[in-house]
Amino acid sequence: MTITDVRIRKLPDEGKMKAIVSVTFDDQIVIHDIKIIQGAESLFIAMPSRKLPNGEFRDIAHPINSETRKLVEDAVFEKYNEMLEEE
Repeated sequence: MTITDVRIRKLPDEGKMKAIVSVTFDDQIVIHDIKIIQGAESLFIAMPSRKLPNGEFRDIAHPINSETRKLVEDAVFEKYNEMLEEE
């Protein structure tokens, strides 16, 4: 599996959410609404989720293992940092 495109929509700097991301895999499938969020110590990504009736949130798309999560994180943060450098 190869990440073939990463598209980032930067948000205003007021909140903890910094950007919304779409990641395309093998030019065949895309996951929208991945969020870049400022945590207590660093940025992290949050996969798209939905709110359950009990108030909890559950991911609706996510990597199955840590290697794939790292692959997605690295691609997203690389593109995000490139975008920040261009500004």
